[in-house]
Amino acid sequence: MPGSKHIENGPAVVGRFAPTPSGPLHFGSLLAALASWLDARARSGRWLLRMEDIDPPRCPPGASDIIIRQLDAFGLYHDGVVDYQHDHDSDYQQALDTLVERGMAYPCSCSRKEWQHLGVYPGWCRQGPLHPERNYAWRLRTDVGESDICWQDRRLGHQHWSLPQLGDVVLKRRDGLWAYQLAVVVDDARQGVTDIVRGADLLDNTPWQIRLQQALGYATPEYLHLPLVIGDNGQKLSKQNLAPALPLQDSAVRPLLHEALTLLGQSPAPMLRHAPISEQLNAATKDWQPHFLCPHDVQQTTSS
Repeated sequence: MPGSKHIENGPAVVGRFAPTPSGPLHFGSLLAALASWLDARARSGRWLLRMEDIDPPRCPPGASDIIIRQLDAFGLYHDGVVDYQHDHDSDYQQALDTLVERGMAYPCSCSRKEWQHLGVYPGWCRQGPLHPERNYAWRLRTDVGESDICWQDRRLGHQHWSLPQLGDVVLKRRDGLWAYQLAVVVDDARQGVTDIVRGADLLDNTPWQIRLQQALGYATPEYLHLPLVIGDNGQKLSKQNLAPALPLQDSAVRPLLHEALTLLGQSPAPMLRHAPISEQLNAATKDWQPHFLCPHDVQQTTSS
């Protein structure tokens, strides 16, 4: 079945692509998926597909199927079955219970309106909810343990972030839905992900995620944060900014894949611009050089 090629005796490298199925993928999504796929395949690794659908109101029916068809159209086939976050509520609850037991998480009854003028949440509920009559969220304590988080990003180099300056992030929302920070950490550990390739817009999420990995006893993956794709209006391509959906027609996919490889700094041969997808990907996998990634954000030159 397309989309589920399986590699026996799983190799050490495990990458993943984890979109939120709130709508079709756009060109910025393609760069993230393509770079992650190439980074895993170039090292004979596995590449997993996970749908981050823990926020049902944002995930319309059928969106996941569209994403899978788009990835297949670009030849980005995944290993194994598609993983869905909505199936793992008990895993997230177990992780939260562990954090609470270890004094790393606490219930918070404050509303965003009450603290947003401060920039980050100041930890008012660390000693107990200020408003016990309200529903509460669960937050990660950033005042426990080392205050600084450091790691070596594969594109951006040495990273040094202060957790207290980022504030106590939400792990479970007041409406009972799981927050991204906890779910992504639990999922990556559960799936054995070793290498995370994603957009630089998530760089400032990484310190929280590394702290959670440390608190839960998980291994910390390698991180590579990609340049963002900027549209004609100077803004990052995103669903919120109405970035056009990736095409499914092969005649449109071929040149768009070539452009994506070019913006990833891989210098594909011009003669490959209209070559079959498999031919482009085979050449790109052999020639994958993550250190050629652009040091700054990039701009798409054609419309998808």
